[in-house]
Amino acid sequence: MGRVRTRLRAGAVVGAAALGVAGGPQGAAHADGAAPQPAPAYRAADGAEPVEGKPSTADAPEIKSGGVYADTLAPGERVYRLVLAKDESNVYVSAVVRPAAGAKVTGSDGIEVEVMTTAGRSCPESTGRANFGYDPVPVSAVGVRRGSEDDDCAPAGVYYAKVTRTAAKGSDQSPWPLELKVQREPGRGAGAPTAAPSTWPSGAPDLPGTEAVPRTGGTGFNDARALGSGVWRDEMRPGQTRFYRVPLDWGQQLGLSAELAAAKLTKQYGSASNGLTVSLYSPYRGLVSYKDVSYDGKQAAVTLEETAPVAYENRFSRDTDVQRAGIAGWYYVAVTMGGKVADFTEDAVPVPLTLRLDVAGTPAGAPAYKESPAAGGFGVAAGDRDAAKRGLTAPEAAEAADEQSVMRAVAAAGFSAGTLLLLALGGWTLLARRGRGATAG
Repeated sequence: MGRVRTRLRAGAVVGAAALGVAGGPQGAAHADGAAPQPAPAYRAADGAEPVEGKPSTADAPEIKSGGVYADTLAPGERVYRLVLAKDESNVYVSAVVRPAAGAKVTGSDGIEVEVMTTAGRSCPESTGRANFGYDPVPVSAVGVRRGSEDDDCAPAGVYYAKVTRTAAKGSDQSPWPLELKVQREPGRGAGAPTAAPSTWPSGAPDLPGTEAVPRTGGTGFNDARALGSGVWRDEMRPGQTRFYRVPLDWGQQLGLSAELAAAKLTKQYGSASNGLTVSLYSPYRGLVSYKDVSYDGKQAAVTLEETAPVAYENRFSRDTDVQRAGIAGWYYVAVTMGGKVADFTEDAVPVPLTLRLDVAGTPAGAPAYKESPAAGGFGVAAGDRDAAKRGLTAPEAAEAADEQSVMRAVAAAGFSAGTLLLLALGGWTLLARRGRGATAG
């Protein structure tokens, strides 16, 4: 997303869903010459708990596994407290910052998340960083406590997650909304892999060429539109980022491409480097891969290399492309159209976006865990596959599940009431027959 780069440092609503799926992309009715409407704002997580990080470990507020928290972050550091058990679990702390529209950012600006002990030592290979490029888009960085492999950070006790925002002198200095999410992956059970996989040949995916089906992307991780294998149509405007999510089970791999079609040009010639950027994120919001290309207002396309088949042992690989496909769950696709495209195109007229996705491989059995990883947001359930088939966002899927629960309850109540009525009628009939029999005698 606009030259997003992440590195790890060693030692350191069914109705609403129908509109999104069948009603076509948003903004399709823009008339020529119409003033562009503001892009939808990033949707924050429902029920996020307000928290105020501190500039030092003293009085740092606690954040818990399974929680989502809302804070603001100006350039500098904010510290949060974690209380972790000695259970060999991995704990992922993701931080998503959301710059204001039009905020000035540079390639040296970014965020970093570090997990450290009370002695101030960074948990080995725990630190993740994400940098901006030309565009003020949402970015995510992840810090990790690896309870199975890190002797320094395996003991139970207090740890700290430090989130640092860097900004160049001429860049935007105002506080930005910050979303923290803490996810816990249970420790591995007996028989779980402990060694890196054999070599895996990477390459270009075999993508479908069928007719495109409309699916409108979300504003961020919390309302990303679910997709499966197929060809999907959306539309974008300069500076906008669309989010999608794809369920990848154990043993499956993802291939994807994104294409921008012709825009309405306002100049004969123009080009924007980073005009189209595609980023793929893991179920704990860590960057898996990304690629960007320039766009001249006529045509542009990005194809990511097919991911490695999702496997627990991938995390032990020295190849970071393999390493980052180490857990099953929802993988997120973020597509950004560079803001500089507005310099030579009509901003009010959306540009068609085509996504081609291929989810390859038969789902394999999950590795041995000490407990289910579902509570941490990992793994793929039948409901996730259904959401992808129907194109539901997470809020829409939750609403649909609630409606189904209500309908089942109503049906059960109706069945119970009907059964009681039949029993009552049967009882009355029996009494009436007995009464007639007594009279006749």
